[in-house]
Amino acid sequence: MTRSFLFLLGSARTGGNTELLARAAADQLPAGTEQRWLNLAALRLPDFRDERHGTGDAGAVGESDEELLREATVAATDIVIASPLYWYSVSAHTKRYLDHWSKWLRTPDPGFRAAMAGRTLWGVTAMAHAEEGAAEPLVLTLHHTAAYLGMRFGGVLLGHGTRPGQVLADEDALLRAKTFFTQSPPPARFPWAS
Repeated sequence: MTRSFLFLLGSARTGGNTELLARAAADQLPAGTEQRWLNLAALRLPDFRDERHGTGDAGAVGESDEELLREATVAATDIVIASPLYWYSVSAHTKRYLDHWSKWLRTPDPGFRAAMAGRTLWGVTAMAHAEEGAAEPLVLTLHHTAAYLGMRFGGVLLGHGTRPGQVLADEDALLRAKTFFTQSPPPARFPWAS
């Protein structure tokens, strides 16, 4: 199967350290590999409303970019969440996008789970913390999302930087970026499942 990458930029800032690191990794993809980049902060996506047990219409896709995001997500073989580490997890823009997956599991196409199975979920993040363990909640969020949908989890490429462009001085992160997307990750599994 030909690989198709969807890069979802979750930062509140354009051209930030996370985006720079994601682009450094994407530059290593083989020539001709399809890449689509979407900036979640620039798209209109309402807060997710869980109406599964209410009387409202949980199936309607409103006046927003929700359908564009759903179609782009389903079309990609590889989904890359590029979110800075905000309060030890993904950004609000990223969380809002992932919350909509709950809706897409039921409407408008209940085949969303089957469509996502076997695809790969990746993460890229830049963080101010020197201790990489601070990113563990972000890593677990993405890992468990992949496991729930039967996806593969490629892991999270971590870089360090707070000031604009500072991640480009993180030699270890740039070295990992060179081979980050070349690995063949196994299906994600919940650690407590047998």
